[in-house]
Amino acid sequence: MIGAGQQNGPPLNILLVEDDDGDAKAVSRAVAKCCLPVVLTRALDGIEALELMRDASGPLPARYLVLADLNMPRMNGIEFLAALRGDPRLRETVVFVMTTSQSEEDRRAAYAHSVAGYAPKDGLGDGLEHLARFLEAYARIIELPMLQP
Repeated sequence: MIGAGQQNGPPLNILLVEDDDGDAKAVSRAVAKCCLPVVLTRALDGIEALELMRDASGPLPARYLVLADLNMPRMNGIEFLAALRGDPRLRETVVFVMTTSQSEEDRRAAYAHSVAGYAPKDGLGDGLEHLARFLEAYARIIELPMLQP
């Protein structure tokens, strides 16, 4: 578990779909500063993420949100979103995109797959901590869907 929470309550469960070790470490450091406990599970690409999400006996609880990159090997973020939205069991998953892409085409494609938000990485900088706090507040205030096994 990442983050030494000061408040009681269930942890925020995040599936980070990110192939870049540096970006993954930056997200990990940012969520560690949150006020609530955070459980961060990492997948290196869309294929690994789908495997984790479809494994009913795996490490993911019934309620979690996804923070996904777009530029990944094997299965990129847009392909991942398409597969996710095409899966009746996973289609309600809440997904935020965090990417280096400034492409309007990528932004539109992501929103066409019902992402909850799109954050360009180079605009975040020190804002990663703000993003982590936003995700924490979002999960605390918004009722995440319970994904069926």
